[in-house]
Amino acid sequence: MSFTSSSPSAWDVHRPPRAEGRVFLVTGGNAGIGYFAAEQLSATGATVVLGSRDPAKAGTALESIRSRLPGARVRALRLDLADQASLRTAAGALEAEQLDAVVLNAGVALDDPPRRETGDGHELMFGTNHLGHFALTAHLMPLLAAAPAARVVTVGSFAAKSERLDLADLQSRRDYRPQRTYGRSKLAQMYFGLELDRRLRAHGSTVTSVVVHPGGALDALTPARPALPAVTAAARLRAAPAALLVQGKDAGAWPAVRAVLDPTVRGRRLWGPRHFGLRGTPREEALWTHLTDTTVAARLWDASRALTGTEPDSPFGQSGGTVRPGS
Repeated sequence: MSFTSSSPSAWDVHRPPRAEGRVFLVTGGNAGIGYFAAEQLSATGATVVLGSRDPAKAGTALESIRSRLPGARVRALRLDLADQASLRTAAGALEAEQLDAVVLNAGVALDDPPRRETGDGHELMFGTNHLGHFALTAHLMPLLAAAPAARVVTVGSFAAKSERLDLADLQSRRDYRPQRTYGRSKLAQMYFGLELDRRLRAHGSTVTSVVVHPGGALDALTPARPALPAVTAAARLRAAPAALLVQGKDAGAWPAVRAVLDPTVRGRRLWGPRHFGLRGTPREEALWTHLTDTTVAARLWDASRALTGTEPDSPFGQSGGTVRPGS
């Protein structure tokens, strides 16, 4: 097993360090930022597992990566973050003795009403983007704790910067607006990633939790891949001026990839694009002011634990508990 260290000034997004012998899981690894995170991590020689609820799409993504990186150690894991019961078997299905990193990337974004729910009775975006990853992390924790220095990398969103959580209405039952609910679900993820690291440190765990965001990442500025929706030449031309401010999803994956691979990255930190938090190579940035509120993070943690019946900061994980529809 090898892991080549890299100083912050020497980090090259196009030449990440080697990571043979390591195992990384990327949720939502068949599309968008998740796909490019998986592709870039596969270039390191690591074993990369694409978590996806759609086997056909996962298969296309695997073929795409293998066509670009012959010999890539990449495979798929069926993973439905909206189905809490199915997540209990995820660790065993990985067929690995340890997990060196999980990138919590998968997400649902709805543009229009009506409000929808998961089979467990949770609002779909909050239930998938936050609660699904909260529970998955708990089930994966034994494998993460078995690695020498594992990473949990939570992919948030710039859309969360202007949002605030309503702890009395986490599931948007009283006031549902899709874009706001999506932003709040990603904000909940980011609170989770920061609070997870605080709790892991309190337990003396070797697992580190880091939060990243991709900045502004557009499909029309993204390199073509068989696994991704086709973008017309006209759409790329129209989007070209936006490249001054934002970037493609390949670059949007850079902060997550660095958070997995760079040994200088510390826990309970936020990483994003260098220029205005929207585009460029990844760098550590100051925590957004509302993300520093540990009281909100702790209350969200308690609510999430009650809703999922799981405890992600337990060094032994947790596969039991009662899943209940929440407020």
